[in-house]
Amino acid sequence: MNGVRLVIVVPCYNEEEVLKETTRQLSNVLARMEKEEKIAEGKILYVDDGSKDLTWSLIEQLSESDRYVGGLKLAHNVGHQQALWAGLELVAGSDYDAAVSIDADLQDDVNAIIEMVDYFLQGVDVVFGVRRERKTDTFFKKHTAQLFYKLMSTMGGEIVYNHADFRLMSKRSLKALVAFPERNLFLRGMVCLLGYTTASVYYDRKERFAGESKYPFTKMLNFALDGITSFSVKPLRLITTSGLIFMMVSFFAIIYALVEFISGDVIRGWTSLLISVWFIGGAILTAVGIIGEYIGKIYKEVKRRPRYLIEKEVNL
Repeated sequence: MNGVRLVIVVPCYNEEEVLKETTRQLSNVLARMEKEEKIAEGKILYVDDGSKDLTWSLIEQLSESDRYVGGLKLAHNVGHQQALWAGLELVAGSDYDAAVSIDADLQDDVNAIIEMVDYFLQGVDVVFGVRRERKTDTFFKKHTAQLFYKLMSTMGGEIVYNHADFRLMSKRSLKALVAFPERNLFLRGMVCLLGYTTASVYYDRKERFAGESKYPFTKMLNFALDGITSFSVKPLRLITTSGLIFMMVSFFAIIYALVEFISGDVIRGWTSLLISVWFIGGAILTAVGIIGEYIGKIYKEVKRRPRYLIEKEVNL
């Protein structure tokens, strides 16, 4: 039998409605790979990200009835990326050979894990799970996601198109990842920086099995901003470029406004209001906002607070 030991890391936040089915499907996949001698041992590691429902209680129950299930309970909600990091960091310091990260909602195809392991057995360090298309997305989510990937590419960030956080990572790639010191995590970008051998597995994404999405529009927007500002300084450079453009446009606007003022076709005060408040004011606020994003990240980094705190462990 192959000596590979595999962990499936599943971050959870209020997933009581789907957890039993997720366990059933993932356990079946691990059992199948053991039977086919692709792996010697498998484990499902649920990371409870401070859930407010019965998620942790279910994890404890499942760990008693299912030999594959183990759990890690974080002391409070730290967010999806930090919770996923907690699980990956645990695996990196263990005797396991590889980890697969997947969300608990069963939208990602669990059977794609088998193909990922096949690539790993061939010597590939990182295997990305990539969606073939976005049939299950709403019109708005589909097009905003496409815009995000194009924007990331334009800004110089290296990212796999239509890949989220469904991937397999070898032990050495995990160790390299957890050596990154930053607190502002954007894992799908960080993994691409490692430089190890990669492959992609393509699958069709499904509807969420149960429960509600944990990524409403505001969270997706914040996530996109984190991704862009974590991997590119181009927005800062765009401020300089925009400033020069605004100065040029303002120069012509001033000439036009002065000509209109001399000809007497405007109400007194309109010229200065148009130029100073609407045009330049908006440009300044935008520039300050972009700079503020970077300053905020610096503020988080220099404090060096722990990414997460562990409250409980079960069957690890």
